Amino acid sequence: MPADSPSRSHGRKAIRPTLRPRELMQDTPELAGVWTAQVVTLLPGAFPGVLGESLTGRALRDRIWQLQVTDLRPFGEGRHRNVDDTPAGGGAGMVLRADILGRAIEQVRRGVSPSAPLVAPSPRGRRFTQAMARDWAARPGVTLVCGRFEGIDQRALDHYGIEEVSLGDFVLTGGEIAAQAMLDATVRLLPGVLGNAASVEEESFSDGLLEHPHYTRPAEWQGRTIPEVLLSGNHAEIARWRRAEAERLTRFRRPDLWAARVANKDADDHGG
Repeated sequence: MPADSPSRSHGRKAIRPTLRPRELMQDTPELAGVWTAQVVTLLPGAFPGVLGESLTGRALRDRIWQLQVTDLRPFGEGRHRNVDDTPAGGGAGMVLRADILGRAIEQVRRGVSPSAPLVAPSPRGRRFTQAMARDWAARPGVTLVCGRFEGIDQRALDHYGIEEVSLGDFVLTGGEIAAQAMLDATVRLLPGVLGNAASVEEESFSDGLLEHPHYTRPAEWQGRTIPEVLLSGNHAEIARWRRAEAERLTRFRRPDLWAARVANKDADDHGG
């Protein structure tokens, strides 16, 4: 068995009360000691979505990680299980209520390690980065609270110390798509998910640079050829070419990343 394969001890079940819909519980018992993604959402049917496909889906089936999806609606009030209300001070839209979210958060976080981040995808938040994905992958898991409508009552964010994290400078109709993107970026870093660990080290942002261009067969297509150095068999020259291309692309396409890299290098050179 490969060293990075999950132990069979991961088959031990951890029992915890839950209000997740029954169909999400079938054939997916909670496993002790497995990296766990918890999602609180009004759209439980959106999960696992793309996370159930390809490498992340295979890793989910192999129990390298587990996904616990909690429907927020059963925590609502009244006959219609209302979870939102009009914004204080007036304005358009609706806001997710703090007391409703509080009940859901306290339910799903029961028994969860405090080191597992509690996050709400939000355009107001700190930008999600590869470094953040690596940090989450090193934790026991992460809890993502997906907002809808105009957002989440600030008191819930403050009371539970929920960190707002942004996928980018744009607005989505809810946090579910952002949550799936963040989980995909994180899960692929877990041991045993990717077949080639070296690919993680060489890809974009791993060294503060965008990734170099890639080529494969045929050697010529539409009059365009593979750069000769990549066919030379000279691994030192290939490594230098790839590094130079990564630096060129970063300077041209992401001057912000390049400036940060230069600043960090200057700080290191001066002992900063």
